[in-house]
Parts: sequence; structure tokens; C-alpha cells
Amino acid sequence: MLETSYDSFIVIVSVLVAMLASFTALDMAGRVVHSTGNVALVWLFGGGFSMGIGIWAMHFIGMLSMNMEMVMSYNAALTALSAAIAVCASIFALWLVCSGDLPLQRLMGGAFILGSGVVAMHYTGMAALMFTPGIVWKWGWVALSVVIALVASGAALWLAFNLREGGTSRTTVLRIGASIVMGCAIAGMHYTGMVAAEFPVHSHAVGQGVNSDWLAILVTVVTLSILGITLLVSMLDARLQTRTSLLASSLAEANRELAQLALHDNLTRLPNRILLEDRLEQAINKANREKTQFALMFMDLDGFKAVNDAFGHHIGDNLLVGVTERMSQQMTGYYTLARLGGDEFVLLAEIGEPNDAAAIADKLVKAVDCPFDISRYELVVSLSIGIAVYPGDGVDERELMFNADAAMYHTKNSGRNGYTFFQPSMNLQAQSQLQLNNDLRQALENDELRLFYQPKYCAPRGPILGFEALLRWQHPHHGLLSPDKFLPMAEKTGMIISIGNWVIHEACRQLRQWHLQDHPDWTVAVNLSALQFEQANLVETVIEALTKHQIPAEQLTLEVTETIAMRDPDESVRILTELTQLGVKASIDDFGTGYSSLLYLKRLPASELKIDRAFVSELQHQKEDATIVAAIVALAQSLQLKVVAEGVETAEQQAFLTSLGCNMLQGYLLGRPMPPERVSEMANFVAGAIEEAAATESSCSDTCRPLTAEVAAL
Repeated sequence: MLETSYDSFIVIVSVLVAMLASFTALDMAGRVVHSTGNVALVWLFGGGFSMGIGIWAMHFIGMLSMNMEMVMSYNAALTALSAAIAVCASIFALWLVCSGDLPLQRLMGGAFILGSGVVAMHYTGMAALMFTPGIVWKWGWVALSVVIALVASGAALWLAFNLREGGTSRTTVLRIGASIVMGCAIAGMHYTGMVAAEFPVHSHAVGQGVNSDWLAILVTVVTLSILGITLLVSMLDARLQTRTSLLASSLAEANRELAQLALHDNLTRLPNRILLEDRLEQAINKANREKTQFALMFMDLDGFKAVNDAFGHHIGDNLLVGVTERMSQQMTGYYTLARLGGDEFVLLAEIGEPNDAAAIADKLVKAVDCPFDISRYELVVSLSIGIAVYPGDGVDERELMFNADAAMYHTKNSGRNGYTFFQPSMNLQAQSQLQLNNDLRQALENDELRLFYQPKYCAPRGPILGFEALLRWQHPHHGLLSPDKFLPMAEKTGMIISIGNWVIHEACRQLRQWHLQDHPDWTVAVNLSALQFEQANLVETVIEALTKHQIPAEQLTLEVTETIAMRDPDESVRILTELTQLGVKASIDDFGTGYSSLLYLKRLPASELKIDRAFVSELQHQKEDATIVAAIVALAQSLQLKVVAEGVETAEQQAFLTSLGCNMLQGYLLGRPMPPERVSEMANFVAGAIEEAAATESSCSDTCRPLTAEVAAL
């Protein structure tokens, strides 16, 4: 037999190629698993081709490492066939390990097919050697090589299956280790098969085949290029997939946040109206399907607006969060607690009978009724609840919401701090309110709003210094409506802004008419609502009205309640300063009923204080009120502010307030609010009475009584 030897360097190269092919196989398994559709097929066939070429190249590089006395050449067809066998076996192996599971029976079957393919590739490649006489085989070594191939194939399949999930550094290290083991196993099978082959002494090459010298270079370069390019593309794809995964994760998180914002209230994190409507639709479908019932409760906080006005929106927001937490703590089972906006909440709860709804509502009312410790304040609000039960109180979402809302308003009108079940008669009142709201939207366009004017007298009995403009609504069906009938509705809907701007313009227009009627010294006072006072264009509106109607700025007084002024004292100072710099006078209305800070009161650029009628009305019966009024007057005088007392209804009040030092008086005793056409008649009468009193030099007490009686009659 011919003596054979092996080139150590080429042997090492063949083993490295086997390891590189093994690592490529493991990496391709991960690529196929994480891909779908046509992309997965590309990775499957491309990876199988690269892996097969790598195994085949290792086989031929190993054969080329063998040194013999004869020159070897290879049959091109058999050489190509051996490569095709390696590629097909590799594609099968990738497909197998990328399946959903790999039980033992399937693993053994796959190991048999893959091992047979590797054996077939090896011995087909050996058969491609062109020499005579042929190879003499040592069948014991051949059997051993087959066993090694089968065992190595089973181990390779198991490792590839368990390491196909990549993406971490630990997995990469395990793949490198597995590649070393698999590469050594493949090399071991090859060199065992080479040991099984013996070449007779007189062997010599026959025919013209592929020369081994340039085949070695070609196989090495092409194989390394294929494996290198495949791994490079795989690594780039892995990085791209990682970035894509991060972007997808970020996008999913952004979508979750958007869904949270779209379906939940930002402050309380409760479901909003959109999500509530969806839950309500589901509840109706379930109730119809299972013949059950549920309760829809419309809830509104009593006294929340006063808290918001007095302490600011930050405290109000914290109070809403506290209310939410308390109500949530009372709930069990399947329910949806939603916030519609402001201080309105809706509860959707499964019940067995209406009494269950009453029990839930009672717990909620009692929970909210306890004081809340917010910041350094102890705040007290209550809860008004209206209950509608499906299916008896409505057949769809809209009707249930409308009826529960109507029941809630019935609770408010009945004393608040409780709950009421819906009754059909409540719809009449709710529809009336809704119609009134719709009518109010048309009131400005239809010229239905009116201003009445209540005179303000120089204490004790005149002359008239000016008027306070008071809003009325001449409704086409309900007659003349007082402000308490429609202003709360206007404030809630935001219509108060356009109405308030109209009041400023109309009051200035009427004052101009009086000036032209020989009353150039009269002034007019206009009340500002909270929303109107907070409007950015308030100063522009005032300037426009003064300019349009040619009114001196000092003859217009804007009245702001103490509560509004103290809601944001710094901003109030800024706004009132802008107005007073124009010449407009500022008045603090309802003084004594809010939560003033004397520090801020001193900073407010006001020219007068108005004592609330609640103190004036009790002067005769409550000594405490007389003390408070005296203190307010003294405070105003120390700050060089004029004092206006409203609600003067008796001569005793008139005399007492005058004695304290009030500058102006206003009330039913001196004159009720009246339309502008009656103002001139009343003013002429008062002027005549004052002249007559001065002419006869009658005492103040004798003059006040007949004068005020006559004015009140007017």
C-alpha cells in the first residue's frame, strides 16, 4: 500500500472550516426561527447552502491535506454530486431544527437522515478520485465513521434546536462552544473515513479530472467567502432586527401610552367617556344575553366649585384624586368607574337587584362625606347620585345616561348628598333644563337679554352716583328670568364669556345715552364672572367698549367677587392693574364671604369694597354682623377705599351704615333694579325730593323714610 501523510496546516484549516460551518448552521437556525414568509425561506435555503458548502469544503480540504506519491485528480460530476448531497442534507437539518418541537423519535430520524447524507457526501467525494486500481476499504473503520456521523448529526441537531433562540451574549458564547464540538465531530468522522481507505502500491491516475492544486485554492477561497458573507449578512440582519425590535417595542409602548391617553382621564387615570361608552355597550349585550341587569350611576360633587374657586385648581385636582381613591376603595366585583370631566363621575356596576345599587350608592355617599385632608386644608364636599337600572330605565346607552343624569339633578334639587332612582317624571324637568340651555344659546342672537339697573346712592339719601347693571333674560315663553335661573348654566357651558362681553358693551352704550340726557356724572358698575375675568382678551374688550361708546374710563366700574380675586392673587393683581391703569375702577364684591389675605387685599388696585348683603340683612338681629360690618368699614377706610353697602332694605340699616361711614348705599329701600326707560323718571323724582328736603331743612331721619318709600314704589 502507498504511504500517506497529512499536512498539519491544511488539517487545521479543514477543522476551522468545519467549526465555521457549524457556527453558520447554528446562526442560520436562529435567523429562520425569527423570520416569516419568504424571508424565512431565503434564510433556510441560503443558510442550508452555506452550511452544506462548508461541510463539503472541509471534506475536500481534508482530502487535499493527504500527501501521496501519485498526483490526484477528481471526477467533476461526482465532486459536484457530493457537494449537492451536503447542501441538501444541510437544508433538511435547518428545516428540522426550526420546527415547533423536536421529540426524541424525530431527533433520531433526523440524525439518521443527516448522518446518512454526510456519509454519502464523504464517500461520493472519495469515489471522485480518478486512479486505478481502486481504494481498498477497511470496513471496520468505515462502520466507525458511519457511527460517528450519526452520533455527530444527532448532537448537532440537538444543539442547533436548543440554541436557535439568540439575541444574548450568553447564547453567542454557547453557540461558539457548540460550533467547536460540532466541528471536531465532523472532522473526526472525515479523518476516520480517510483512515478506512488504503491505496495499492501500483496505483496511478487515469483520465483528465480536476487538478488538486488549484482545487485546493478554489475550494478554500470560495468556501471562506461564502461562509464569511453569510455570517456578515446574518450579523447585519441580527443588528437590524435588534434595532427593529427596539423600535417596535418603543412603538408598542407609545401606542399603549396613546391608548391610555385616549381612553383614560389624565388626572385620575379612570376610564373616560370613550371607554365608558364601550363598556356600557358590552354591559348591555351581556345583560341581554344572560338576562341580567346592571346599574348606571351618574355622580356629581356638591361644593366642588367653591373649593376650586377658593383654593385654586391645584387643590381642586388633588381633591378629585382623593375622591377617586375613596370611591374605588368601596367597589368590589365587576364595575367601571369613569370620569367624564370636571367633577362628574359615572359608575357602571353589575347588580342582582335594585337594592344592590342603593347599597353601593349609600357607601359612596358616606365615603365622600368624610372630610378630605388636602395640603394644609380640611375640605368637605358631598356626592349627589342619580341611578338608572337596565333594562327598566333605558334601552340604549344614550337613554340610560340621560335618565341617570336626570335622577342626579333631582338629587341636587332635593337637598344633595344622597342618591335617587330614576322616575319617568324626572325627564320633564331634565328636558326643560335642556330646552332652556338651547334657548340660551339663541338669546343673544334674538336680542332677548336685558340689563336692569339698580341705583347707588351717596349715603344717606342721595344724590344718585351711578348704577349697577344686572342681567335679566326676557324669555319668549317663560317671561322675565332672573340670573339665578340661567347664569349657572351659562357658566357651566362657557356661554358666560360672550354674555359677559355683551353686558360690558350694553352697559357702556346705555351710560352714553344717560350722559347725552344731561347726566354726565353717572357711572355704571358691571359684574365679572370667573371665566370672563380669566380671559386673556378682557382688557381689549373693555378698551373696545369704552372707545366705541365714548365713555370716560373712570366712569366704568368692574366688580370682581372676593372669591374670584383670591383664586390666583398674583394674576388678579396683574389684571386689575392693567384695567386701573386705563382709568377703570375696580370693586371687590361680596366682601367678607371669601378667604381674603390682607396682604393681597392691600396689593389689589381696587377703589371700593362692597359689603355683602348677608351681613346687612342681619344688622338688627345679629350683633356679630354689626361688628363685622364696622370692621370692614374701618379696614376699607384705612386702605383709603370707598365702601358700598348692598341689600339696604330698612331705614334703620340706612342710618346705621351711614353712621359707620359707608360712602354709598344700594338696596330695595332706595331703589329696585329697573329697566333703563324708568331710570330717568326715578332720577328726576329723587332729585326733586332731595331739593325739597334741603329747602325745608328737615332732619335726615324724617326725610329718609318718605323718600325711600316713594322710590321703592317706583
